[in-house]
Amino acid sequence: MTHHTQVGIIGAGPAGLLLAQLLHQQGIRSVLLENRPRERVESRQRAGLLEQNTVDRLRQAGATARLDQQGLVHEGVILSYNGQRHRIDLSGLTGGSRVTIYAQTEVVKDLIQLRIDTGEPILFEAEATRIEGLDSSTPLIHYVHNGENHTLACDFVAGCDGFHGISRKTMPESLTTVYDKIYPYCWLGILAKVPPSTHELIYAYHDRGFALHSMRSPEISRLYVQCDVTDTLDDWPDERIWRELQLRLGTTGWTLHEGPILEKTITPMRSFVSEPMQYGRLFLAGDSAHIVPPTGAKGLNMAVADTGQLFDALMFWYQYGSSSELADYTACCMRRVWRVQEFSNFMTELLHHNPDKSLFDAHLQASRFNQLITSPAASAVVAENYVGLAAKKAGEAKSSVSTYA
Repeated sequence: MTHHTQVGIIGAGPAGLLLAQLLHQQGIRSVLLENRPRERVESRQRAGLLEQNTVDRLRQAGATARLDQQGLVHEGVILSYNGQRHRIDLSGLTGGSRVTIYAQTEVVKDLIQLRIDTGEPILFEAEATRIEGLDSSTPLIHYVHNGENHTLACDFVAGCDGFHGISRKTMPESLTTVYDKIYPYCWLGILAKVPPSTHELIYAYHDRGFALHSMRSPEISRLYVQCDVTDTLDDWPDERIWRELQLRLGTTGWTLHEGPILEKTITPMRSFVSEPMQYGRLFLAGDSAHIVPPTGAKGLNMAVADTGQLFDALMFWYQYGSSSELADYTACCMRRVWRVQEFSNFMTELLHHNPDKSLFDAHLQASRFNQLITSPAASAVVAENYVGLAAKKAGEAKSSVSTYA
């Protein structure tokens, strides 16, 4: 069976769902294909920190009704170095920008419900098996749904199906350059049924390893500890987790509240970039094209930034018949991608204990933290990157120092 639409979207994560909603608002038809069940998509624990730019895009899409009611707005963030804390005034250092704590699972739920309310196609358990004709004006997505083979003919394909998805694998290897970095540690994350012990996030370096205190709601805390790459969940009983969190996050006069642990996960730490992010009429967004370590809280926000760039470029095509914005999609995205990669790498190496580093490197690490404490300019750079960089247009991307300069 062959179906027709304007934009075929593979992947119902935040990028694919947001793109579908933005296009719908402008009367552009799309079909959304997702290979997992809806229940699985809506239950995966991921990021929970939204940049101001991300909130603005979600508001543009009409997806902030619950976010406005339940999101926790933060105007600062706390960095700790062996118990010595320093608050970075995000709002004061960036002219009023803030971040919002609202779980990615909730963003996904909101966008799925919006899609269903529109009556436009969103097919769960629909596996894309092949993409072809990307050099033509009508590329084809072959997929299987309910045991039947289907073909989706479209004007453009948006590959929002993540690192393991078919979209990235369809990019010609001869035209693709991959940059990869694996970090020598992991994060063990927990959801705990206990009110947060802090009003703002705490990122902590400790000689025993990194720790992070975050939250998902006024009743649920989200916490992380650095662990070895060889560790399993069996190595981390609840008692050990709380003991390490108490040590790594602790400071005089402050108490970390404990409670029942609802979920545990171990997350590898890596950086990954694949260039270009487009080939013919295929455009990658989010984890299909890049991955960052979670220290900078940028994964979801990068996906939304890609989506906004792609949406603007598609609208330029449909409104004016011009492909110039689409042609510059990679250049526009990559300026932000590499800036975010640098910031995420900086935060990761600043806050993690690396047993392979020399004592010389350890002193440099401490010196970087001391600079944040003593230099408002250094704190301002961290604040600017943390709240999110403004989206850049094609002409601005071309004037940047990059492989596309």
